Amino acid sequence: MLSTTAQSQLCRLRPAHALKPRPLTTTTAAAASSSSLLADQPPPSTPPPPPPRSQILTLRRSLLSRQVTAVQLAESYLARLRLTEPHLNSFLHVSDAVLTEAQSVDDRIGRGEDVGPLAGVLVGVKDNICTADMPSTGGSRILEDYRPPFDATAVRKVRELGGIVVGKTNLDEFGMGSTTEGSAYKVTANPWDVSRVPGGSSGGSAAAVSARQCMVALGSDTGGSVRQPASFCGVVGFKPSYGRVSRYGLMAYASSLDVIGCFGSSVADTAILLNAISGHDRRDATSSKREVPDFISYFTASNTLEDKPLEGMRVGLICETLGSGVDSGVVSVINAAASHMEELGCIVKEVSLPSFSLGLPAYYILASSESSSNLSRYDGVRYGSQAVADELSSLYGVSRAEGFGSEVKRRILMGTYALSAGYYDAYYKRAQQVRTIIQKSFKAALDENDILICPAAPSAAYKIGEKKNDPLAMYAGDIMTVNVNLAGLPALVLPSGYVDGGPSGLPVGLQMIGAAFDEEKLLKVGHIFEQTLRGRRFVPPIIEDDNAC
Repeated sequence: MLSTTAQSQLCRLRPAHALKPRPLTTTTAAAASSSSLLADQPPPSTPPPPPPRSQILTLRRSLLSRQVTAVQLAESYLARLRLTEPHLNSFLHVSDAVLTEAQSVDDRIGRGEDVGPLAGVLVGVKDNICTADMPSTGGSRILEDYRPPFDATAVRKVRELGGIVVGKTNLDEFGMGSTTEGSAYKVTANPWDVSRVPGGSSGGSAAAVSARQCMVALGSDTGGSVRQPASFCGVVGFKPSYGRVSRYGLMAYASSLDVIGCFGSSVADTAILLNAISGHDRRDATSSKREVPDFISYFTASNTLEDKPLEGMRVGLICETLGSGVDSGVVSVINAAASHMEELGCIVKEVSLPSFSLGLPAYYILASSESSSNLSRYDGVRYGSQAVADELSSLYGVSRAEGFGSEVKRRILMGTYALSAGYYDAYYKRAQQVRTIIQKSFKAALDENDILICPAAPSAAYKIGEKKNDPLAMYAGDIMTVNVNLAGLPALVLPSGYVDGGPSGLPVGLQMIGAAFDEEKLLKVGHIFEQTLRGRRFVPPIIEDDNAC
């Protein structure tokens, strides 16, 4: 039985017919002005919804003042998870130790001991990130019974700071996909419209944060797998610079592109989680030894903001991201967001990156090539479920044929072909040359601008099954994000508007791109943008709770 406090904090499911439509951003060209972003504000007599607040900081104050216990909060989130999970399928595994760990937090507080900044915070972890006490399948049948003997470095750091891993979230198999339909176990739905995809490959983590099944979540981003689902699900997603967060314990897809990223319902929560997992790790030779700043220290409270808090900030709007192939509603939201940034004092101008369109083919050649090498370890002998066979070669072949899904097989074949004798120079080598060109073009643009902005995806969330049988169409959806991975840069996605669709509109995310290891600037700008985006409250219709923001 839930306590009264926990019951009062629990979100209630509500049927679609009972939903009140949220204001939508118009899809006409006229909506490109800043008024289109904020035109649907309540009349002056009605106070606008408050800016997103940090659930983590609010929880910490409540715990330390004994207004609520960690067990009560955990009960609340678990109850909400049980109510929403049959509709969403965000999780592949839910921990049975959540309440025990929450009680441990309460005991430490009761004894007057110091608790970490993540004390009592429920964290979802993408299932390609290793956890010692739970299965880690990578969304693949070939690892169906795999339980790692260790925690990934990011998970270990979360736990050392008091965080509670609530469970393992669903994903496209080994992170290869953009819809989370590629999981070998289940298809995750979008909390804004359960007939639509949540994005991918970190769709389970994004959906879980959006539906408030957990406070924050870890995902991985190889070509946009944190940022695109953040846009689709109306949450904040952050991809750090390559090397900022240790990859130790992350199942390798494309090692030169993979990073562990963060999801939260606010920029502040995302920054707190990023602070917790960042830093050098001797177990990962690619992790940076750069000092990790306190990202939260760069934030300014909404009541102390100046009229133009971003005065003089140079912002480049990538013009190649607003052309053909991008939905008109998305273009309107992004243009309106740019106008809002001008109101905050930014100097916004269009910038051209002529190499931008080259990123997509280069990315898929490089990522597929690296995956064909990385996934060779899953052969039924070293790793993975073992098939019954009379000969070793047959054992390898049958184990992989039965264990891998169609998309993983497709990318292994593409990568093996690109690396084969006679084709290496034509494909892999040329893709690496394109990567260098992209890195130089981003550096030049960021030398002249503080940040760059563009959409996180060409459209809002689309229907489940719409692109499952058309891999080229699915690949094309990554055009907005893959260049950032090729260049190794940090990027922040935060919800900035709506387009028509679903029972109450579909969220659209704005992507902000910064220079390498300049995460604090992105988070500062994103925090100010989020606080000043009046009249918006990105809470999906599957839940109803005034406190769930």
